[in-house]
Amino acid sequence: MSHIRLIISDIDGTILNDHHQIDPELAALIPDLKREEIPFVLASARSPKGMAPIAEELGIEDCPMACYNGALIQKGEQVLFEHPLDKNEARQFIDWANQHFPQVSINLYSGKDWMTDHLDQWSQEEARITGEKPHILPLLDPLMDATKPLHKLLLIGEAEEIQALYRSISADDFPSTAFYLSKANYLEVTAKHVSKEDALVELSNHYHLSLEEVLTMGDNFNDLPMLKKAGIGVAMGNAPQEVKDGAAVVTKTNNENGAGQAVETYVLI
Repeated sequence: MSHIRLIISDIDGTILNDHHQIDPELAALIPDLKREEIPFVLASARSPKGMAPIAEELGIEDCPMACYNGALIQKGEQVLFEHPLDKNEARQFIDWANQHFPQVSINLYSGKDWMTDHLDQWSQEEARITGEKPHILPLLDPLMDATKPLHKLLLIGEAEEIQALYRSISADDFPSTAFYLSKANYLEVTAKHVSKEDALVELSNHYHLSLEEVLTMGDNFNDLPMLKKAGIGVAMGNAPQEVKDGAAVVTKTNNENGAGQAVETYVLI
């Protein structure tokens, strides 16, 4: 057997093919991982609701999930780690975005809940992709609710507008907040220092493992830090060249069962 005792994997473009189907070779290996007591942890910008069906299909509901890129790490209903947004900064940012970019769709995420103030073309498309439905309510409500941690904001719009918004943000105004583009027209907003790399450290500590005992898999730039930090970082064959260059190994693409082949090659040996 390999020295690997924990696997942390991205979802989209990694264990899902381009038709959003789970890698069948990977699914077939989950019972073997369970026998060896090697947890398989999903790490994604998705919400818990968006990740749960994939965990259920793989049969890993008993493993933690790193949601919102690590802003919320939970196992079942138990919160293991969370890093919520500063609500004062979030409120200030939403006010600024509404004033200067009124056509952009603003979505709030707290635990399992997705909230927006109206259903526009962007939130409808996001609902179609994720299979989730947002709660329609004034955005001030969750911002004013002291009992409700806010884990992520997602701003969606035309690519040119989102990128103009991103370039216009003054980081000095939001010292506790991080902004990054996950797609050309998706701006993700989380607390500073939220990343899959930090989730890797927290989860390895949770399982009392060294980073050398962890294998990570991913296909995009936000996966690269965790690929570099883990004992074995596996880039998918469909990843950009820069991501491949930063990983320890490169497997086949997400359409060629690359994730399953990596687990078989580097873990179950």
